[in-house]
Amino acid sequence: MSIMLGNHKLIVDEHSEVYRELSPWIDGEFWNLDQHEIVPGAIYIFCRESVNQWGDRIKQLAQDGIIKVVLDNAAEGSETIINWAAREGIADLVHQKKIFLIAGGDMSPDWNCLFFEYFLPKILDFDENIETAKRSDEIFSRTNKSYKFLFLNGRMRNHRKYLIERFKLSGLLDQSLWTCLDTSLQLVVHRSHGRWWNYESQIELEHNGENLMTKASDIHVLPAKYEAEPHRAQLDTQPNSQAPSIKWQLFNQTWGDAIIDGEAYRDTYFSLVTETVFNYPYSFRTEKIWKPIAIGHPFIVAANAGFYRDLHRMGFKTFGHVIDESFDSIENNQDRLERIAQVVEDLCQQDLASFLSECYNVCKYNQELYAETRHKVPKEFPEQFRQFINKYLNE
Repeated sequence: MSIMLGNHKLIVDEHSEVYRELSPWIDGEFWNLDQHEIVPGAIYIFCRESVNQWGDRIKQLAQDGIIKVVLDNAAEGSETIINWAAREGIADLVHQKKIFLIAGGDMSPDWNCLFFEYFLPKILDFDENIETAKRSDEIFSRTNKSYKFLFLNGRMRNHRKYLIERFKLSGLLDQSLWTCLDTSLQLVVHRSHGRWWNYESQIELEHNGENLMTKASDIHVLPAKYEAEPHRAQLDTQPNSQAPSIKWQLFNQTWGDAIIDGEAYRDTYFSLVTETVFNYPYSFRTEKIWKPIAIGHPFIVAANAGFYRDLHRMGFKTFGHVIDESFDSIENNQDRLERIAQVVEDLCQQDLASFLSECYNVCKYNQELYAETRHKVPKEFPEQFRQFINKYLNE
């Protein structure tokens, strides 16, 4: 009998992304459903890979009410989860409260999802990042920098494509330290409540009669001195080309996005963060925003409307005292993106050394809050999970 969930045992997939956080409270575990004897009435947490492999069986167990099913994909945000649910045919079971979700991004309440701030605790799990964070004052002491801003882009998405092409037109792209590791534009489409949604189809950019959003993109990597040391050797074997993607090759099939090379931050005045979610109206905070916060780098974020609002609710500060952050309240995606581009271009015309100095206190405050919050998030998750499950068990 689970001490966490009363009469309901808690059985967790060993590959679950919340296994570590819940491990002290689990009553059983499995890694292969074919070799596991189902415990009727138990709460089961399945990872995404298990759903992909045993989806029909899991759906039937949930439909028949034999177990309570929780699907865990905490490393993904709302858009990806919704698409996944549509592909696997589980959306209706979620809305019927026969399947529940754990995700790393906020979602509409009808998706019966427990949010877990998956990425926040992980940035300072890497020794390289800890050392970079210790040297954060060097960001501010170096006032004559080689580039104006850091602009890292992994997979190609519409808002990233727009900004890359926009800054090419203005000549600002050459003044940034930027990447584009993927050239295939990702169209995020999902089906919800009988309708197919395409949140990535709303961004347009035309110049001289040409639709720049359909223009072929090139792979662009960092100069070797700015790439994280574990990945530098791969740069020689991955030249700029029309290859669709070099992300996994560059990072040796690891989560290389999370590792910070300090020189890239010390030699730029601020980060232009292009988060994963832009058009979907719920926040998804990934390693992209936690990296500059963890090491004390000023930032501007291209994300969904309300992203800044949600950061503020967590207690973090932004830089509204030196730049206009009103774009966060612009719901129209095209207008919000264009306003973000204008803010970046306006800022780059100013005295960036003065801007950097005025950002110091906010950056140090955020660093301290991050260091505190990264320990609280995993500690608080088990109780959040207990309350979430008991709420639905009692409905």
